[in-house]
Amino acid sequence: MVSKTGGNVLNKSPMGSSFAFPLSLLLSTRPAQHRESSFGARDFGGFQDCFFRDRPMDTARIAVVGAGVAGLSTAVCISELAPRCSVTVISDKFTPETTSDVAAGMLIPHTYPDTPIHKQKQWFRETFNHLFAIANSAEAGDAGVHLVSGWQIFQSTPTEEVPFWADVVLGFRKMTEAELKKFPQHEFGQAFTTLKCECPAYLPWLEKRIKGSGGWTLTRRVEDLWELHPSFDVVVNCSGLGSRQLAGDSKIFPVRGQVLQVQAPWVEHFIRDGSGLTYIYPGTSHVTLGGTRQKGDWNLSPDAENSQEILSRCCALEPSLHGACDIREKVGLRPYRPGVRLQTELLARDGRRLPVVHHYGHGSGGISVHWGTALEAARLVSECIHALRTPTPKSKL
Repeated sequence: MVSKTGGNVLNKSPMGSSFAFPLSLLLSTRPAQHRESSFGARDFGGFQDCFFRDRPMDTARIAVVGAGVAGLSTAVCISELAPRCSVTVISDKFTPETTSDVAAGMLIPHTYPDTPIHKQKQWFRETFNHLFAIANSAEAGDAGVHLVSGWQIFQSTPTEEVPFWADVVLGFRKMTEAELKKFPQHEFGQAFTTLKCECPAYLPWLEKRIKGSGGWTLTRRVEDLWELHPSFDVVVNCSGLGSRQLAGDSKIFPVRGQVLQVQAPWVEHFIRDGSGLTYIYPGTSHVTLGGTRQKGDWNLSPDAENSQEILSRCCALEPSLHGACDIREKVGLRPYRPGVRLQTELLARDGRRLPVVHHYGHGSGGISVHWGTALEAARLVSECIHALRTPTPKSKL
């Protein structure tokens, strides 16, 4: 969904074409200990003087742009995996004002057409294992992570009766005829236990981990990635829809999602229509009813007609929801792209170079794969740091 960071860029500078660059191209990039005032960065010069004054000289300065689930999880992974670095998360919106705060947070993968299935399964498995460990720890309540069981139902038998992620979730099986009697309009179903990650709790928990490892958060709107040079050595772009401007990416566009949050504490099992358009997801403080999937729609205001349609569809699956109360409307814009962009790009301008790791475009499946993609983004950052620390070989005359 939408990340406001970097949106409505007024002065976009040329970024150059995207490519996966060899590490040797980074060898002449400014060394990590460079401290001069930032070119065109306005207040970033003062920021680096304040926060980087006491850091070791070989510490790599990493800026993560975006504070949704992708940005914060990436910052945590970098802090844990990349040696001798300082991490700063920069965004104009932090929880509870991010789109991730609106997401239902159920771990049921969505398919990315441009990404190999084995890679999607790896991301999902890494994310599931990460959250499962949290759910089984004393941190579960603070992090907002818990197990939930339920059904995914289909009006006709799907071509793929066993999805690629079936052996990752717990207890996956075909629904029995007795279970299907609850859903007379559906002829096939799958039962399993998965995880629910509630971002209004999970995002502050991630922020706490970032700060606990010595990282920083900075509330500021980034309008051009070059603003961060030379105050930072590597930039990680997790700006979601903001990447239309920050990275010049025309492949990413909004898919509007509207949901209802209701009080219905008797609902204990999730119900999801196979199309993914209609769903009932019980959580710790409310039940989320969804949804909509409106491509290219930038409207963040709730639509009364949408709300009525959502409630009607969900009540058809679970009639007891007619008794739900305290109905609240939420809207977010999913940052949809044919495939998640996980790529290193070397920006160059006037002899200066800025390595950027792009990590965005998760669409409606961000929660399900966020930790797996964050680990991959952190590995790319580690490669950039290694290149920055590698001495430039001297030519022999």
